[in-house]
Amino acid sequence: MAKLGLGYEKFHACPKGCMLFWDDNVDKETCTICGTSRWKTMEDMPEDGIGLQKKKAMNILRWFPIKSRLQRLFMSSKTSDLMKWHHFERVQDGKLRHPADALAWKDFDKKYPEFANDPRNVRLALASDGFNPYRTMNVAYSIWPVFLIPYNLPPWYVMKQPNFILSLIIPGPKGPGNKIDVYMQPLIKELEELWDVGVKTYDASMKENFYLKAAVLSTISDFPGYANLSGWSTKGEYACPLCAFDKSSRWLDHGQKWCYMGHRRYLHKNHCSRKDTQSFDGYEELRDPPIPPSGVICLNQLDCVEFLVDNAEKSPWKRKSIFFKLPYWKNLLLRHNLDVMHIEKNVCDNIVGTLLGQVGKSKDNMKARLDLEKWGIREELHPKKNPRSNNIYLPKACYEMTRGEKDLFLELPKSIKPPDEYSSNISRCVQLKDRKLTGMKSYDCHMLMQEYLPITLRGTLPDHVSMILIDLCDFFKRICLKDLSEDDLKFLESRAAITLCKMEQVFPPSFFTVMVHLVIHLVREVRLGGPMTFWWMYPIERDLSTLKSYVNNKAYPEGSIAEGYLARESLTFCSRYLSGVRDLIFQTSKER
Repeated sequence: MAKLGLGYEKFHACPKGCMLFWDDNVDKETCTICGTSRWKTMEDMPEDGIGLQKKKAMNILRWFPIKSRLQRLFMSSKTSDLMKWHHFERVQDGKLRHPADALAWKDFDKKYPEFANDPRNVRLALASDGFNPYRTMNVAYSIWPVFLIPYNLPPWYVMKQPNFILSLIIPGPKGPGNKIDVYMQPLIKELEELWDVGVKTYDASMKENFYLKAAVLSTISDFPGYANLSGWSTKGEYACPLCAFDKSSRWLDHGQKWCYMGHRRYLHKNHCSRKDTQSFDGYEELRDPPIPPSGVICLNQLDCVEFLVDNAEKSPWKRKSIFFKLPYWKNLLLRHNLDVMHIEKNVCDNIVGTLLGQVGKSKDNMKARLDLEKWGIREELHPKKNPRSNNIYLPKACYEMTRGEKDLFLELPKSIKPPDEYSSNISRCVQLKDRKLTGMKSYDCHMLMQEYLPITLRGTLPDHVSMILIDLCDFFKRICLKDLSEDDLKFLESRAAITLCKMEQVFPPSFFTVMVHLVIHLVREVRLGGPMTFWWMYPIERDLSTLKSYVNNKAYPEGSIAEGYLARESLTFCSRYLSGVRDLIFQTSKER
């Protein structure tokens, strides 16, 4: 099977992630940056009792070359035709159903017409995330696979597991963090070659050879992974990479954290809320919406920065991303994509925790009320002193529920019985005695926000509060549709701004974490990249679960995953190839 390109290569890496022992450094014995040896020593005691010393690498990166894997997509006439679907069979009526309908793809074709002239050239998305291979929280271990997803395929094939191409397995036990670029070097070098030269490939459907080229249009990751891949820190004052230095964050002195409000700047200039100081943060809002920085602007900000930066100036830039080595990267409209899955989960956790007053999850507490008092807004929520006992108490907020309202709120998710394969059993997360929801996974939050929450809110909160949250749930449901027009996007863009501004009038500033703020940027992501179903993490998480199931040797997790993936890849290739042979035999016999 190795002759078909179904194999991988091993590269030794510095245990601290400083460098790879490959290319010009393949013969080095120690890291040229930190001086750590690449080897660990272990004793092998044979039966004769003579002790032998055997060298073994401290850290091993497994690289799966992608050239041969892209070539195999064209070995079968069936998959070869599917790889040209975006050009010959896609319906072009102005609606967004595929990444090829979005602005980023169209802009790329205009800037690089030679690449776009051949529909067989592959557009890729790069996805990465970490997972614990041991299926337990007691062992801290993080392996980071890197996938490539070909977007040439039809919408019903793109995000299917057999079409994911595993490119790297970055070893644990710790995540690569900002040093992920060190491990990405073999992949980036191969991507440069696929852009500049290409690779000679046989097209089974057209029965001819051609030079296949490929380009990465964007990355898919959760928000911490966004920081690793882009080099921009997603924590602190400048946590939003799209607002960048034109941020709207404010420091909460009592809460001791940053809040991300200021969504009035996304309203039209004459909106009455822009001058309403008392209902919001005490200031008029006269600013225009921020303009996300382009790749060229990012390069100018980075200047001569090549790797980890001394954070003495507290810059949000941690390094210059290795993706900028790709000649086209600075010209892409959407280099890194926000993941709606984790955004929706965090928003859901904030809402449920605050409504139910769950300890540790509620965003309304004494510190939050003291921040309101310091800002001089919403006096009715400021801490009050009981004249009889001199104890300080918190006045009831409009979003707080009584015990009876909490019981009514939890009644539906506790009693619901969804059909098989529709969703997980969310009733397992409901604890009626303690009146709280715990242990919800991402898809549980997805179903709660889009299906159950609008129903459970009826009769449990004042109408003006429940309508705001129902509008937010409806926004998430619409933004995840597989078929959207420009009119739909304009409506959702306006609705997101109005809904978030209404939430600022109701909830305390501590509620507005950066994940809540990122909701305002989701419409832009769809307009540039296409429907959310092509960019969210659900398919990636499912594939990680499959990789996790390959671990049959806990002392050798990365190797077990690599061998298990190769077995799956071999079966996928053989089934596709034999399917093409079967169709060819049937066609030949029919002609005879």
